This record gives sequence, structure tokens and C-alpha cells, in this order.
Amino acid sequence: MEHTGHNHSHTPESTSRTFVFCVVLNLLFVAFEVFMGFAYNSVGLLSDAVHNLGDVFSLLLVLLAFRMAGYPSNNHFTYGYKKSTILISLVNAVILLVSVGIIVLESIHRLREPSTVSGEAIGWTAGCGIVINGLTTWLLMKGRKEDLNIQGAFLHMLADTLVSVGVVVSGVIISLNNWTWIDPAISIVIAVIILVSTFKLLKESLYMSLDAIPSSIDMEEVKNAIDETVGAGNWHHLHIWAISTRENAATIHVVLDDVQQMEKMKKELKECLAYKGISHVTIEFETQQSGCRDVSC
Repeated sequence: MEHTGHNHSHTPESTSRTFVFCVVLNLLFVAFEVFMGFAYNSVGLLSDAVHNLGDVFSLLLVLLAFRMAGYPSNNHFTYGYKKSTILISLVNAVILLVSVGIIVLESIHRLREPSTVSGEAIGWTAGCGIVINGLTTWLLMKGRKEDLNIQGAFLHMLADTLVSVGVVVSGVIISLNNWTWIDPAISIVIAVIILVSTFKLLKESLYMSLDAIPSSIDMEEVKNAIDETVGAGNWHHLHIWAISTRENAATIHVVLDDVQQMEKMKKELKECLAYKGISHVTIEFETQQSGCRDVSC
């Protein structure tokens, strides 16, 4: 009989609908920002538009990850395509790093060769950005602690909201003092904010893609919980890794004094690990006589 393993999705349909709405909303704002950037010769608006377009693309990638995570498992991918959520999170982090480089290079060029910009146009456009980015941030706030991709999207949109506030300030300064250099200077500040907000996402995505223990799992707490459940020294070969940005898995060898306790121990251990955030657990039971404690086991 064929059995293709775990075959369930943990992404609510409401989350996907929220992302679709955010994509449409931000795409409209990007088009408006590009128009205003060219109309008023503002590198600050254009660079922010490039970053916001990157955010739109990132939101689309997250939607793709959610869709792929829901695909059924098969003979080749026994966990399905859940790992794609981690890979897409890593891709999004890399995209943001590239956008940072583009913004910095263009800003340095404009600092060397400043041009006239409209402080009023920058201020009003960025004011719209505060509304759009603020609304998107609020919509993503609910699920940010449940999924690395949602957390990344939330952090980026929050950074964009703060950046828009900064651009409004630069628009006011240009209107009052005609300091056109403030526009590319704000662009560099934008790049720094993006870099800071991206670092944690990049680090966690890279670690999870290499099957490191997710940051949401405290290894010492897990070990202590296992000790309390099966008894200290009665287990070994514990491995924990992420299947997706929402699900974790583990394998462990447990040594039993009484094989009659196997089913009871299995139930208790799985409940213990599930409470610690590990939903997929594979347990191999051994007896004291047949136990294997070397690397080859």
C-alpha cells in the first residue's frame, strides 16, 4: 500500500487573502511613487519605489511558498514542498540586499551631482506611503510570530513606514532650506534601515536551510523536557530541524527498561515535544541489551 507521508497545510486561507490585498495595494503605490519620482526628479522617491517593488515581489514569493507548502507529498518529496517556504525566505533576504546596493550606489551618485527636487512633492508622496505601508504593516502584524516569511514581510513594511516618515521630514527640510542633498542622504538612511531589518531574516533563513535548529526552539529546554519524560540518560541521537517556516521535526533514540511501556512513552514524548513546537517526531526505541550509542547507529 502506498503512503506518501504528511500531507497537510498549516497556512490559513485568510492569510493568503491578506497577502493578495497587500500586493495590490502596494503595487498601486509603487506606480504612483515612480510617476512622482520622475515628475519631480527625486532619487529618494525612485529608490523607495524600487524597494517597495521588491517588497511586492517578496509578497508574491511568500504567496507562492504558501501555495507550494500545501501541495501533497509524493514518492520524491515525502514531506511535500514545505521546505520551499524556507528557501523563499532566503531568496527574499538576498533580494533586499541587492536593493540596498542599488540604492546606495545611486544615492552616492546624486550626492556628487545634486539635482533640484520638489520638497513638497516628496513630502506628500511619502505621506501616502505612511498610510499604505502602515496599513500593510497592521494587516501583517497578527501572523508575524507564527511564520518566518510573515515576520520578514512585517519587518520590511514596518521599516518602510518609518522610512516614509523620514522622507516626509526631508521634504519639509528641502521646502524650507532648499538642501537638495538631504534627498540622497535619506536614501542612504533607507538602505541602512533595510540592511538592519534584513540581517535577522537572512541569518535565520540561511540557518534553517542548512537544517540548523530553528530560533524558536530552545535546545536546553527540549533536553530538560525529554529528561523529565523518559528519564535522564535514557535517550540519545536527538536531531531537530525545520520542515518549513511553520513546522519542525525531530528524531530521537529512547532506551526502555520495560518494552511494555513503549506506547505510553511514545505518547508522552510526542506530546512533550509538540508542546515545545516540534510537530513531526520519529522515535526509535531500544532496550538496554540492544541499545546503540555509537555514531554508526
